[in-house]
Amino acid sequence: MTYAKQHLNESIEIIQKMDVAAIEKMADLLATVKTEGGRIFFLGVGGSAGNCSHAVNDFRKIVGIESYAPTDNVSELTARTNDEGWPTIFVEWLKISKLLAKDIIFIFSVGGGNLEKNISPNLVEALKYAKTVGAKITGVVGRDGGYTAQVADACVIVPTVNPENITPHSEAFQAVVWHLLVSHPKLKANQTKWESAVK
Repeated sequence: MTYAKQHLNESIEIIQKMDVAAIEKMADLLATVKTEGGRIFFLGVGGSAGNCSHAVNDFRKIVGIESYAPTDNVSELTARTNDEGWPTIFVEWLKISKLLAKDIIFIFSVGGGNLEKNISPNLVEALKYAKTVGAKITGVVGRDGGYTAQVADACVIVPTVNPENITPHSEAFQAVVWHLLVSHPKLKANQTKWESAVK
């Protein structure tokens, strides 16, 4: 079997094992955020940060929810990293943005954050703060979901079908899930260009 075939077979297996109920719960949470005029804050690092940027576009343009990714502001990101330390970059950003109970934190992460292993402590600190203000938490994560899965109101853990491919599958399925959500009838407000052009 070629590697391409193996990788795609793994993707099929992941789709078959995905927690559909968790995705529907995410759609419901996001619909409530939209109805209440809340905001979405997408948090992620590495490849997941890039996914956050793309998701911000889709949720603003297609769904009509005010959305942000702190990692899009490279000046503030690097200033906070340099002056205050890596663990503070998201929590301090959220404080300045006056995170509210009607807002939601949306995590994209392979590990979901783990203080004991010093993995994505910035996500953990942000989530701890979100809990103090009563903001909702959701996410698409890999492995065992880490801290995100422990505290989230709805969380999709991308099933591990090959321990050698946890990161690529986790980050790829972040995109699958958020594109599903912005296409969901409970959320989609605006037609996408190609679909409207075909009609």
